[in-house]
Amino acid sequence: MTHSDQSSQFVLPIIDLTEVNDAMDMHSFAMNLRKISRESGFFYLRGHGFTAEELAEVQRLAHEFFALALTEKQKIAMVNSPHFRGYNHVAAESTQQKPDYREQIDLGAELPALELDDTSPSYYRLQGPNQWPEQWPEFREKISAFQHKARKLTIELLRHFLAALEQPAHALDVLIDPKHPAELVKLLHYPASADPQHRQGVGAHKDSGIITLLTQDPIGGLQVYAQDTWKDIPYVEDALIVIIGEVLELASNGYLHGNIHRVNAPQAGQDRYSIAYFLTPNIFAGDIPVLDLKPELAALALGPDYEPHNPLYRNVGLNTLKGRLRSHLDVTERHYPKEYKQLQNKQLLVVETEA
Repeated sequence: MTHSDQSSQFVLPIIDLTEVNDAMDMHSFAMNLRKISRESGFFYLRGHGFTAEELAEVQRLAHEFFALALTEKQKIAMVNSPHFRGYNHVAAESTQQKPDYREQIDLGAELPALELDDTSPSYYRLQGPNQWPEQWPEFREKISAFQHKARKLTIELLRHFLAALEQPAHALDVLIDPKHPAELVKLLHYPASADPQHRQGVGAHKDSGIITLLTQDPIGGLQVYAQDTWKDIPYVEDALIVIIGEVLELASNGYLHGNIHRVNAPQAGQDRYSIAYFLTPNIFAGDIPVLDLKPELAALALGPDYEPHNPLYRNVGLNTLKGRLRSHLDVTERHYPKEYKQLQNKQLLVVETEA
């Protein structure tokens, strides 16, 4: 993936959920959402139901967690979890084979690990318990409450996306089966650095899930690739950022696009914090359904974007596992040795091809 590093500010549209009050409002809202989704794949969201105090509280918890001693954070290191849950130190995660200069804690749906045998697909191992900081019940309680509220909001947004595509409200319910909830929360800290080698906070990528909600602080650094250049996405007070994921791109056969985005690490003296919530698909759902779009929409659905070194799989479990394996090679090496060897061979092939 090669893109120009030039950047400029990009004014995202703002959608307000409080504007939907009756059937006429709903139709107008859906048509506006369709237009915005086709044009940008990103938008600001107001009327989302989170108070300023609730969002500030999650930010406070993130600041306090990352201020802990490294030895404390490492007690819940992700490398100990085959479910990809827990803490990653700075540069432990990678994008496009380059380290991301950030630290994070990943938390998913709190479920027991499955009993597996030799015939079980590898992606069944994604289900399992979280690792929480010890002796800090407030952290678990409030982050879990944030997860619950964010899940309800993203499912509401999914219904609106389906209305925008003139589809039944429950057309993709197989992906969000409440018996098998799937989600991911990332608390993220981008330490300030003057070192040019630390410029990549997180590399250019698309989100692999259904819908992403993102809160960010005023420091900035988020960019989206649009109109053949990188565009800065500035902080907007009390607004969440909504990002379309690869699952919606696949389900709409490319009518909706998950835009490529990245974060540049902050300059010296300006640490950056953000919280991302990902509504992800139920790994037992099988293949992602392809929506039966009306002819006028289907004519504009030219298929999902394809990158030869990062294929999109229609099978939910395979696509979810693919992203985790590639991003967290230390976890992959310890818990998925067969897949680790396959990844190493593929990366060697990429290097040889590009040489």
